[in-house]
Amino acid sequence: MASKIKKAGGAEPDAFELSLAQALLDLELNSDLKAQLQELYISKAKELDIAGRKSIIIYVPMPQLKSFQKIQIRLVRELEKKFSGKHVVFVGDRKILPKPTRKSRRKCKQKRPRSRTLTSVYDEILEDMVFPAEIIGKRIRMRLDGRQIIRVHLDRLQQVNIEHKIDTFIMMYKKLTGREVTFEFPQPYI
Repeated sequence: MASKIKKAGGAEPDAFELSLAQALLDLELNSDLKAQLQELYISKAKELDIAGRKSIIIYVPMPQLKSFQKIQIRLVRELEKKFSGKHVVFVGDRKILPKPTRKSRRKCKQKRPRSRTLTSVYDEILEDMVFPAEIIGKRIRMRLDGRQIIRVHLDRLQQVNIEHKIDTFIMMYKKLTGREVTFEFPQPYI
């Protein structure tokens, strides 16, 4: 069970994370996902209360994200059964580096990579959340009071698979990043 969750800094997992690790171990032992799940583990997990309904967000180490996404559809279906219909979302465990200022004396004189900027990390979290669907467009609307509303256009081919989770995605993204987002499935232009 401990092999399925490895927290940063060797910290001890809490009870919820241990139950999730046990569920992953059970899936590895009892299903056809054994070969794919054998080498995979998670880094942390959270249970969020969203609109009166519990949702689970699972953080995955970045080198293993592609492997998780190959089996994500089946894995999410099985985990939602085990956790009595709670929505399950996999997200890569990314790190945001602070913006360098003139006064900050950093030990490392290297330039901050684009993948570690706040904007890039938030965009990648959004892509991870809606994974089976693909983001085909994005519009950012600035309100007069300075707030941003992001309209995300998703692929219509996956509408049936993720439409029932749209409210969960909106609230989860708001809790994780503080940004407002809406999702649309636009008609293709002909």
